[in-house]
Amino acid sequence: MPAHKAISFRSLRLALRFVLPLAVALTLLAYAVVPLVDKLTLRWFVRDLDIRSQLITSTLQEPLEELLLQGDRGRINSLLTRSLHDERLLALGYCSEDGKLLYRTVNFPDSLSCSLPQNPAGETQHLLQLQRGLAHVSMDPLDHGQGMTGSLVVVHDMSFVERRSTDTRNYVILLFAVLGIVTSLITVFVAHLSWRGWIDGVRAMLRGEGLVKPFGNPEDSELHPLAGDLRLLLRNLEAERRMADDAAITWSPESLRNLLHKQLAGERVIVVSNREPYIHLNTPEGIEVNRPASGLVTAVEPVMRACSGTWIAHGSGSADRETVDRHDRVGVPPANPEYTLRRIWLTAEEEAGYYYGFSNEGLWPLCHNAHVRPVFRSSDWTEYVAINQRFADAVVHEADSDDPVVLVQDYHFALLPGMIRKRLPKATIITFWHIPWPNPESFGICPWREEILQGMLGSTILGFHTPFHCKNFLETVDRYLETRIEHESSTIFHGGKLTLVENYPISIQWPPPWQATQPSVLECRHTVRQSLGLEPDLLMGIGVDRLDYTKGILERLRAVENMLVRYPEMVGRFTFVQIAAPTRSALEEYQAFDARVRTLAFRINRRFSSGTYQPIHLKMEHHEPVEINRYYRAADVCMVTSLHDGMNLVAKEYVAARDDEQGALVLSQFTGAAHELHEALIVNPYHIEQTADALHQALTMPAYEQQERMRSMRSMVRDFNVYRWAGRMLIDAARIRQREKLSARIGRKR
Repeated sequence: MPAHKAISFRSLRLALRFVLPLAVALTLLAYAVVPLVDKLTLRWFVRDLDIRSQLITSTLQEPLEELLLQGDRGRINSLLTRSLHDERLLALGYCSEDGKLLYRTVNFPDSLSCSLPQNPAGETQHLLQLQRGLAHVSMDPLDHGQGMTGSLVVVHDMSFVERRSTDTRNYVILLFAVLGIVTSLITVFVAHLSWRGWIDGVRAMLRGEGLVKPFGNPEDSELHPLAGDLRLLLRNLEAERRMADDAAITWSPESLRNLLHKQLAGERVIVVSNREPYIHLNTPEGIEVNRPASGLVTAVEPVMRACSGTWIAHGSGSADRETVDRHDRVGVPPANPEYTLRRIWLTAEEEAGYYYGFSNEGLWPLCHNAHVRPVFRSSDWTEYVAINQRFADAVVHEADSDDPVVLVQDYHFALLPGMIRKRLPKATIITFWHIPWPNPESFGICPWREEILQGMLGSTILGFHTPFHCKNFLETVDRYLETRIEHESSTIFHGGKLTLVENYPISIQWPPPWQATQPSVLECRHTVRQSLGLEPDLLMGIGVDRLDYTKGILERLRAVENMLVRYPEMVGRFTFVQIAAPTRSALEEYQAFDARVRTLAFRINRRFSSGTYQPIHLKMEHHEPVEINRYYRAADVCMVTSLHDGMNLVAKEYVAARDDEQGALVLSQFTGAAHELHEALIVNPYHIEQTADALHQALTMPAYEQQERMRSMRSMVRDFNVYRWAGRMLIDAARIRQREKLSARIGRKR
């Protein structure tokens, strides 16, 4: 027999020894797997329908409660019937608290009552066999308040499950058949190669040799693009899962507290910020307590009230030292303390270097691209490092464990995460950067760019408002540091630690704390106009900002002027109120900006004023949040024209204040809020005519259009509130903590 035929015969005989048992094993395995697949498929669909039923109940609860209280039977039946859009949704019904079926759609099964049957084990059955086939039934309770309760019965048709199970069964059998054929071919091929002496080459290929280019660089691996695609897929799946989690959670102080106790074992949170949430001031009438005009305070303070813990901040009030104990602590809020405020004291020289100098003459204009040249001095940097270290020492002192949860707030503390990490290696450090992050070229202006980036990478989680700011940060780190960056998972590995860089759009408290006690919109309109000396029917616009050159106040006033020129019928009918709390007035740039704003307002008023009418009212002093809320409710339009802003919470505050669903919002495209409040009138604040036209459109907008836009924006602010912002970060932090504890337990070195 020729040699090559002998080799082929031996190869075939050897292959049959593997192929025949393999074929039998795969056949038996297929028959064993198919019932398991059917069972798992049914379980998945039942779980999916449970979630769908809960979502349907949540969606219908509010309108259904209103109609039940009104007793409008026709509209209730109409609401239930209109809800049957999904082909899987078979029927809806409503049961009273005493178990009577009061309302039902046409297809509601006659055999179904207001109590679900139980199996022999005493468990409630959600899958029932009806005449038309298998159905999933869910009874979700409704609480209408005032002692009234009831249940919504949701019936889903599950006939599609059998069809999909059949398809799945066929796919599984086909998969095993193809797997058997492919495995057989590979076996024959390997057996054939083994007789030719090539088995060593195959083994090398299976080990990955030959797939990696010389020097074994993983970045050069031919499998590297596949690994990158897999990581991107996993990140997309994680994002979808997070969205599903959000839909199932009603974000509130209570849910945030529960989250902290369940996910983080009841850890107390330590917050670090430069600005304190409450300032004590000496006045002729005694010590007064003020809330600073700060978006950071507006967002973080409700979180601290929900979670308790300690807030470490710079004590800047004239009576701050008089109100703390011997450990520099004071309970806040003053009327009903819910957490501890720990104050750090700075000398005038330290504040000038750390705060006014490096933070606000350097980092602030650098990150905002507001056409103001940043200033960097070595003396300011020295103070910045020293104060960051002082705050780090305070964090270590306030921590009651070696692995606290620390929330570092904003650009004043870029070095703080790294300093805390050195003293508390197990700490979970969440840093949130409230202002924009510039592109790598702009950030390269900073002389201490590497030190700042290294300090920030001491964070466990580094949060920004938008994905764009996250992308800028990753590219900046890639430009200036030697790190390993995974863009697909948005993580940075540096100094033996992993940092997650994620976007967490910040928001406000919902509902606003004064919603239950605030005056009506009509009352606010009357009192505000009366206090300003305005006619009752005068249209009014509002702007609320700190007196900062990034807020577009000059551009806003020029747009008001342009609108009055191009639409002269508005002269005498419209006035604009600008509330601007003074800030950083020790800096020359801010003093000059203050003068420019006053000069421009004076010129516009001189041009258009007549009698008691003037188009611009400047309110250049601090206003308490409750007072600002009255202005929001009294205004016909709110203008937010920031030239560059991380989020801008004024826009969301205005929307939250308008429970009458009236008013219009003119919003700069350069704010983070513009990515969420799509129903606002989005403008480029540098384009004066465009902003003026948007202002005129807002003032002449029909009431029904105002209602549609405002209702949509209020829904977004309600669902994506500040508790969700904090909750998302704490959930991610809890997962990372669990992973690190597991790694330590099994002795795996990361």
